Amino acid sequence: MKRNIITGWFRIVIGLFIFAFGVHLTIYANIGLAPWDCLGMGVAKHTPLNYGIAMTLIALTVLVIDILLRERIGYGTVIDAFLTGNFVQFFNSFNPLPDNHNTFLGIGIMVVGFIFMALGMAVYMKSEQGCGPRDALLVGLGKRMPKIPIGIVEILLWAVVLLLGWLLGGPVGIGTLISTFGAGLVLQAVYTVIHFEPRKLKHRSIREITAILCEKSAHADDAQADER
Repeated sequence: MKRNIITGWFRIVIGLFIFAFGVHLTIYANIGLAPWDCLGMGVAKHTPLNYGIAMTLIALTVLVIDILLRERIGYGTVIDAFLTGNFVQFFNSFNPLPDNHNTFLGIGIMVVGFIFMALGMAVYMKSEQGCGPRDALLVGLGKRMPKIPIGIVEILLWAVVLLLGWLLGGPVGIGTLISTFGAGLVLQAVYTVIHFEPRKLKHRSIREITAILCEKSAHADDAQADER
């Protein structure tokens, strides 16, 4: 079990790396950004921070809100908060290609980005060590608005985030609409092809994982004591 947990951490990092490449492609498409990325770019525009650090601070802020909402936080949630934005910044900084200025090409690039994002999420979630901070926030808000369908809650959340990003000068365009309504469709198509069902996963919290790791260590210490 302990080995599976540690292997899961490597799986999370690899999944986030793949996911971040997909996010980078949606930014490189240059036709408008998804709500959270728009907010990250807006924050970066008005501070000395680059996109990666801005997104990390946003993710950590959301993580604090998740904790206040008493949502299940796993090691994957924390790793996601620290790494994803910086992985995207890595790809943004070292992209050797010229800026894209073709709308139709941009749409194609964005769709490919969605595919990578879906694949990265699948690799990441298979570790069953918590969903990302933003997903946890959506779940937490959904629990507190039980009479409102979760899809509507998501749209309201994205609308608020997008408004903040737009007010801060984040890029908004046709890609924003495509991201809002098309990313989920691409994700579902990819998961159908690879036969992945995220609702069947049983995520474990930091407390649960830590208990397992400590239990294994305690057993090892007891075994060493018995040998002596």
